[in-house]
Amino acid sequence: MKIVEKLLKPVLAGLLLAGLTGCTQVNAGSLGVVMKWGEIQDVALQEGIHFRTPVKTQIINISTRVHKMEASATASSKDLQVVSTKIALNYRIDAAQIVEVFRNIGTRMIVENTIIDPALQESLKQATAQYTAEELITKRQEVKATLGDSIKVTLAKSDILVTELSITDFQFAPEYQQAVEAKQVAEQRALTARNDLARIKVEAEQAEAKARGTANAMLARAEAEAKAQELLRKTISAEIVYLRAVEKWDGKQPTIVGEGGAILDLGAIKKAAGR
Repeated sequence: MKIVEKLLKPVLAGLLLAGLTGCTQVNAGSLGVVMKWGEIQDVALQEGIHFRTPVKTQIINISTRVHKMEASATASSKDLQVVSTKIALNYRIDAAQIVEVFRNIGTRMIVENTIIDPALQESLKQATAQYTAEELITKRQEVKATLGDSIKVTLAKSDILVTELSITDFQFAPEYQQAVEAKQVAEQRALTARNDLARIKVEAEQAEAKARGTANAMLARAEAEAKAQELLRKTISAEIVYLRAVEKWDGKQPTIVGEGGAILDLGAIKKAAGR
């Protein structure tokens, strides 16, 4: 029994010492802000296991990873249209300033509620007021850039770094939405009418060109025939007529004789042919 007691005493002493000293863990992707008797220390602990004195020392994990936060705000556009906007923000706390952020603001959730959300609301309203309702749709990338620049500058003052910003939705008053849809329908109809007019014009020009081409071809043909007839009239003679007749004659005497004799005058034909 005494031997057991001797063996247990060191073990119990170790357990008591461990309980009195204690240890804590700083999670991955976090830094540990150290508080001794409620006073924040200037140096944060890195990831891993750290020993601390219970009661006296407290370790608070502050995440340095990228976090996503969504926000929405209702504001007026440049042309006084009511616009509801939703955005998604990716951010992280500057690890080099983690102690100062905790000292001046608090934990990450407090940072979101007291710093980030009001900054998003204000930046959304300012950016929305710079554009008309139509421009908010047609210039979405420009609006995103304007909004992102504003938020980055504002949050950087509190050591909060913006990694990405997305505009997830624009919603307008029902009356304006109906007006936009009606305008789009009207523009589509006008475009269709312009396209039809252009098509009709092209088809008319094609028909005109085809008719002009046909007329020119007929005129050219008629002029060619007229010139050929005129040339024929100028060059034809009795000898040529006889010669052409001889060329086509098959050598047989005609079987039909008129009152004046044979239809073909063979003597005249031979004379014309030079025979």
